[in-house]
Amino acid sequence: MSRIRLARTDDMDALVSLFDAYRQFHGKPSDEAAGRSYLGDRLERQDSVLYVAEDDQQRPVGFAQLYPSFSSVSLARTFVLNDLYVDPSCRHVGIGSALLKAVVQHAKDAGALRVTASTAIENTTVQRLNERNGMVRDRSFYVYHIRTF
Repeated sequence: MSRIRLARTDDMDALVSLFDAYRQFHGKPSDEAAGRSYLGDRLERQDSVLYVAEDDQQRPVGFAQLYPSFSSVSLARTFVLNDLYVDPSCRHVGIGSALLKAVVQHAKDAGALRVTASTAIENTTVQRLNERNGMVRDRSFYVYHIRTF
């Protein structure tokens, strides 16, 4: 069984390792120094909400990172679930679902209208996780990106 809680600065070493593995999963090269800087900035500036999942020995084995946002059309606060990762050795035991439930509860407690998440088209594992936990695939909007550097 795992415990889900808000991350603290003393979680940094374990989180950097997980964050680096997450980025590598998404095709980025390993760069723990950059990951440490990025996560440290997020925690210090409090511009994201970072949850950590711990195993029975209180070792971090997963994380989820939410970014606050707003919907002008709905006149409401929203959150973007940008990152959710569970160490491969700890998957398929409910940690991903527990992280997802924690971030949804955080959004509810903050009075947010919704939590939005996106995943790669080929990442059917996360798609199933999202749908099993009540997330609905958007069929009304396309997502567009433009590179700025």
